[in-house]
Amino acid sequence: MIWKMARHNAINVNGERRSTLSMAQSRLSFLSAGFVLCYLMVMVRMLDLSVVQNQVLFTEDASASDQVVNVREIAERRGDVYDRNGFLVATTLRTPSLFVDPSLIISPQDMFTKLQAVFPDLDQTKTLATLSADNRFGWIKRGITPQQQERVLEIGSPALGFQYEQKRVYPQKALFSHLLGYTDRDGLGLSGIERSYDDILSAGNDVTLTMDLRLQHLVRREVKKAMEDFTAKAGTGVILDAHTGEVLAGVSLPDFDVNMVRSASDNEKFNRLTLGVYELGSMFKIFSTAALLELHDVPMGFTFDARKPIKVGRYSINDYHAQKRIMTVPEVFMHSSNIGSAMMGQMVGGKALRDFYADLGLMGAMQTDVKEVGKPLLPNPWREVNTMTAAYGHGLATTPLQMSSAVATIVNGGMAVRPQMVMREKGQLQSEVQIISENTSERMRKLLRLVVTEGTGKNADVK
Repeated sequence: MIWKMARHNAINVNGERRSTLSMAQSRLSFLSAGFVLCYLMVMVRMLDLSVVQNQVLFTEDASASDQVVNVREIAERRGDVYDRNGFLVATTLRTPSLFVDPSLIISPQDMFTKLQAVFPDLDQTKTLATLSADNRFGWIKRGITPQQQERVLEIGSPALGFQYEQKRVYPQKALFSHLLGYTDRDGLGLSGIERSYDDILSAGNDVTLTMDLRLQHLVRREVKKAMEDFTAKAGTGVILDAHTGEVLAGVSLPDFDVNMVRSASDNEKFNRLTLGVYELGSMFKIFSTAALLELHDVPMGFTFDARKPIKVGRYSINDYHAQKRIMTVPEVFMHSSNIGSAMMGQMVGGKALRDFYADLGLMGAMQTDVKEVGKPLLPNPWREVNTMTAAYGHGLATTPLQMSSAVATIVNGGMAVRPQMVMREKGQLQSEVQIISENTSERMRKLLRLVVTEGTGKNADVK
């Protein structure tokens, strides 16, 4: 009986122990699960703040107690830019920018050392001032790469955070630099098409250029080669559709990588195609000859005595390719006679020649799709000698694109041409202003062909 009671008591004790242990294990499991859940919540929240919700910024109030969190609204994505065949030349990517909360930094110098290992180009004085500032926010680096972002995350500082911004990217680098233009870091167009069509692009609409990526490569290569051959400091080239006015290619050298515009020099950023004005010399003989044929309808056999230089006061007009003989209109043109062209200018007359140049768009700033356009330099006052020298392109200056559009007007049947760099809607017509007759235009095309077959431009007689 005593043995049975002892055994019964022992069973009760063991049962109580097992019950107590079971209860303790349950409580420990529950507590462990609670800790794991808390850790998971903290980790999710940290991930949410540091990676997902990078729009959260701290205001720059001096008092920490007054700090509030603002969410920066991302503006509508800027439209893309394409060449005429659909190749991408400008787009916008969402990229991280690094900011800091200086109030959470213990040692600014130590933090700078860690950041400099990621960004070797950081300015020490400026960055240390940002890290030591008495506020809650400061930019460290805008538009960083994913690799740089990963290295910053490895620093593991709660003082560092990321704000995602829109960064303009130019896949073709320098190829379209001057006509396409560029934006500032906030997406505002500063030059070229980016500036002229800023309202359209800022609204998220795409723009298609008239330019052809392949032709752009070709022109850039040839201009660069010509610069090397003649040891030139700069050069420019353009391919223009004489009928539509579309710029199929336009280059100004030296150029610059638009993705790194802040490191480009003023010389590299200068657009010599539309902004630079130059005395373009004998090209103006196209216009003075066309004026003579249009306004006086002289026959091709009409002659000019180019045997001696022309004396005008203290000036003397000579021929570079002197023939020293009487020449017909085609001969004056094909041998590029300054003397004969000056006589043509005299026949046309000062006012009539100026008006003719004005009709061709050579007397004022050009109207086109970029705002960086140069204003022609003209003689003032315009005397008789200016009429004679302007007939062969001396004493006045204009832009290469302006010159090209005027030549297009002469050869396309006489219709005024306005250069355009952005594709228009189908059916949207160019100017219908007739500057010269189709007959005069045809005669000028024949004269221009004669120059490369029999005259001074034989190197241009290509297949």
